[in-house]
Amino acid sequence: MQNTLKSAVTFSGVALHSGRNVKMVVRPAGPQHGIWFRRTDIDLGDVMIPALWDAVSDTTLCTRLSNAAGASVSTVEHVMAALAGCGIHNALIDVDGPELPILDGSSAPFVRGFLARGVQAQSVPVRALQILRPVEVTVGSASARLEPAADPEIAFRIEFDDAAIGTQEKSLVMSNGSFVRELCDSRTFCRNSDVEAMRARGLALGGTTENAVVVDGEKVLTPGGLRHADEPVRHKMLDALGDLALAGTPILGRYVGLRAGHGVTNRLLHALFADPSAYRMVTCTADLSARLPGSGISRAEISAVA
Repeated sequence: MQNTLKSAVTFSGVALHSGRNVKMVVRPAGPQHGIWFRRTDIDLGDVMIPALWDAVSDTTLCTRLSNAAGASVSTVEHVMAALAGCGIHNALIDVDGPELPILDGSSAPFVRGFLARGVQAQSVPVRALQILRPVEVTVGSASARLEPAADPEIAFRIEFDDAAIGTQEKSLVMSNGSFVRELCDSRTFCRNSDVEAMRARGLALGGTTENAVVVDGEKVLTPGGLRHADEPVRHKMLDALGDLALAGTPILGRYVGLRAGHGVTNRLLHALFADPSAYRMVTCTADLSARLPGSGISRAEISAVA
């Protein structure tokens, strides 16, 4: 069955790129509503922005969504990952600015809020997108692929010159709350030189070592170090789940990313939906629903994350 929150949950914090304080409220929504953002700071015009792959307007540093009237919201990937990972299919998200709060740089604060409020089953069955044959995109040295698999899976490999990151790879079946236990507390990461360059361009004004893992060569500058030895690749998997959630429905298949970012994953969704022979929509049975991300999780699971 489709799920929504039992009650609204509020998050407040600084936006990563602008540095301004932002308030966001995630509200329950009815069956088949999907995920929508609503800009509460805009008085005139269309303030509703769909959380869908074809509403993506920019993927530089983060994922930005826009509607036809020009209203936009950016840095949506972490909350989208949390919604998908908690099995929430319907929600209305109010935000009083053009960017979501970065919080600690992971999805864990969102997951805590959602599980504290509780998830409520709805009367309409979940429809999932089943991958029938491989679809792949390559951009330079980065690539992403969706291929048939019985369960939703994510595999990722990253390669960085910085010794603090290096080469990392990980693969997970995303069923039965594995996102909550394995990925949701992994923070965004960057090189110290990149932070300095972004600030010189007026970007990352809200970025600190409190909301990102910052590395410099072999050193991790963030106090406390890494939450996991392979936290960077885990965060890339988190981002991938959030960007894949913009398909508008759970995906039954295996995602394989190599050095991929937001732009490559969004191009993959464009390629997928351009080829109707590569997928089909299925109505999930109870057995199939039990294999989707978020199925069976409870508030007790959150004790396992930071």
